[in-house]
Amino acid sequence: MVEFAVNGTPGQGYFAPAASGSGPGVVVVQEWWGLVPHIKDVVDRFAAAGFSALAPDLFGGTTTTEPDEAGKLMMTLNLERAGKDLSGAVDFLLARESVTSERVGVVGFCMGGGLALLAATQNPGKVGACAPFYGVIPWEAAEPDWSALDCPVRGHFAELDGFFGPELTRDLESRLQALGKDVVLEVHPGVDHAFFNDARPEVYSPAQAQQAWDATLAFLGDTLG
Repeated sequence: MVEFAVNGTPGQGYFAPAASGSGPGVVVVQEWWGLVPHIKDVVDRFAAAGFSALAPDLFGGTTTTEPDEAGKLMMTLNLERAGKDLSGAVDFLLARESVTSERVGVVGFCMGGGLALLAATQNPGKVGACAPFYGVIPWEAAEPDWSALDCPVRGHFAELDGFFGPELTRDLESRLQALGKDVVLEVHPGVDHAFFNDARPEVYSPAQAQQAWDATLAFLGDTLG
């Protein structure tokens, strides 16, 4: 766990430097469960793949395994503070000597996927790649300023997702492409929301998760250098 500056106040998160010693920076944005072991494991996987990764703790140390409680945590999240936490995480990585990229990638899951898109729009010139996994933006006040998006987006969504299904995915993709944005949102067939989360065997899909992971590593590597 590390601390980093958030608009003059301390933020915290889980950081893992690239196992190779140096590499591009990646911000990993949590699901509505909080900064749970699965998200820390994703950070470690990025580090093993040659990236320096940081997952900011957006819930201030609170975690849960209960969907109702997770929903309450998500809906009561202070969005202004969350945006500042994410911007602080971006700046933390860009200041590290071990981070070789001029811009960082942002990857998020569920709630974190929506916030990853938000972070990309709030940090133009600093975020160079965005990879949302089944991202949802459930807060009306958090509709991003899509005109500020200046990085490519490669998202991974689920055919059977009850939160953000194929129709909504295609609508978002079309809207952003109509604005001239470099956006491709892949809908993975036959899988449900959270198919990447190997801590949830009821929805985890090893084959589709591996495909999405490999594609994301290639995207971040090609885009960030």
